[in-house]
Amino acid sequence: MQTKLILGALSAVSLGLPSLAAASPVLVRSAGGDSTPASINAARDQFRVDLGGGTVAGPNGLFGDARREINWDGTPDGFSAPNNLPGNFFNSNSPRGAEFSTPGTGVQVSANSGIAPVEFDNINSGYSSTFGVFSSQRLFTGVDSNVVDVSFFLPGTTTPALVSGFGAVFTDVDLTSSTKIEFFDAANASLGIYAVPVGTVDSESLSFLGVSFTDGPIVSRVQITSGNTALGAGVNDGAPFGPDNIVDLVAMDDFIYAAPVPEPETYAMLLAGLGLIGAISRRRKVFIN
Repeated sequence: MQTKLILGALSAVSLGLPSLAAASPVLVRSAGGDSTPASINAARDQFRVDLGGGTVAGPNGLFGDARREINWDGTPDGFSAPNNLPGNFFNSNSPRGAEFSTPGTGVQVSANSGIAPVEFDNINSGYSSTFGVFSSQRLFTGVDSNVVDVSFFLPGTTTPALVSGFGAVFTDVDLTSSTKIEFFDAANASLGIYAVPVGTVDSESLSFLGVSFTDGPIVSRVQITSGNTALGAGVNDGAPFGPDNIVDLVAMDDFIYAAPVPEPETYAMLLAGLGLIGAISRRRKVFIN
């Protein structure tokens, strides 16, 4: 397991990319493992500790009012492969304050065995030999794009929110810096780009990356780049990709993130509203007396 306390801006510089926001101290938990969940558990577990919330899950993936998790496995069959998942499913149907968007044609959760081909074999029949699973049995991907954005909201509402950290499990990361997460604040300024570690076996490897910001909730959105091309019929992992590269196909498993909280201006409005309600209540009491 790799653990780092660094400045967010330095992460972007390490990839040769400019940072657009002032440096913010972060904790990075990462691991590149083999095909077994045990190979990345330590990094995943430490990231959970960083965010807080304990180990007992409440409704809608909530842990102690501090952390939310999505493992995809309870997704209804009707919203799983070969069907796309509505981008707001985990803010509306199962309100966890996360919505997904992509430059492609949608996002998809893989099917359970006996319902449809597993691990995105519905897209390409060889993918179940390419990808592994961390928490059985479903995986997650963008459709017609390897880029997925996750935006945060107060669960069950359209009110934008902030989180203090986000992490994810990936499968079959083969190339250094092909898979990464970029963090953005409420002003859409980059807080840094962080590369996901390469797995230690050729196929079905698991990797984890989790980044938490010690200054508190400042993340409005993350952009996940999974590998260097999108999943597709006839698109095979390890095939030639340009003159000096190969295709690196990557899928995602569990998402772990801090419980979304109101943006400062939203919180101020809520407090002002509560103050107004309190003032009205006091005036009514005086009138009644």
